[in-house]
Amino acid sequence: MTTEPEQPPSAAAEPPLPPVPPAPDEPPVPPVPPVPPVPPVPFGSAEASDEPSAAPSAEQTPHQDPYAADILSAGPESAPRAPRRPRPVLLSVCALAVGVLAGGGAGYAIQAQRPPTPLPPLQVALPAYPAEVVDPAALAAAQPGPPAIEGDLPKLLVSAPDGSTAWGDYPNKPGWMSIGELAERRGGAALVFKDLASSGFRRAAEVDWMKGDTRYRVSLTQYTPEHIDEAEAASGFWMPFAGDANGGYSMDFTPRKWSDTEEQYYYGQAQAQRGTVQMKVEIFSPKPVDGEELKALAKQQWERLA
Repeated sequence: MTTEPEQPPSAAAEPPLPPVPPAPDEPPVPPVPPVPPVPPVPFGSAEASDEPSAAPSAEQTPHQDPYAADILSAGPESAPRAPRRPRPVLLSVCALAVGVLAGGGAGYAIQAQRPPTPLPPLQVALPAYPAEVVDPAALAAAQPGPPAIEGDLPKLLVSAPDGSTAWGDYPNKPGWMSIGELAERRGGAALVFKDLASSGFRRAAEVDWMKGDTRYRVSLTQYTPEHIDEAEAASGFWMPFAGDANGGYSMDFTPRKWSDTEEQYYYGQAQAQRGTVQMKVEIFSPKPVDGEELKALAKQQWERLA
């Protein structure tokens, strides 16, 4: 039996590792000493100022553990927080709301306990009747009478004399005049129109003519019976033209000017009131108005209203 010869160990083989010696015992970690709490810094002190303080020396700074800062910032033994002050506005509003609710509740409770007060009975005045029979004739006589003039106003105007020429809006022939036409002859037509409408204006008539260089205008204006004082308001003139006339006449001693030209004229007028009708006579003359002529024309118109 043939045996193979043993081969020698290779030169590249690794040598065996030496045994690892046992590790020496580690010294125990000393316990961390407790950090004392930092007292709060008062306001305005030197430590709370913005100026940097001098760095402490090595002798003044005690040895601290590197983990002490983390424990101080997050631990339960950090500096306590200052208490919050109550808000006075919020407390006042709450107190006011509670006071209103409490007062309303107390008032409702007091009123609910009171007995109901009965209302007084309604008092209605009974219709009163006269004790005796009224005479119909006497009652009708006591009532305001109808307007004194109910006829055709243009027929009550005087006629233009012979030899006169046409002038004005109603030349030589009497005609009806509207409230708008009457308001346009004065300054501030809108205000005049409103005043006439609110003062009981009823109707008006007019006649105009011209003789030589003198212009004449005669008009009648009637108001409602409730505004008869409007007809009387323009009857206070200086000189009477008739004994029984409720009015008078006057004349200007200084000339006036027409609104559209520089031409001058003298003005004379006469007014009177008969019932609810106001009569007005006007004369426009280039020379002073003749008083006798104005007086005669006003008296003639007054007699036609009688």
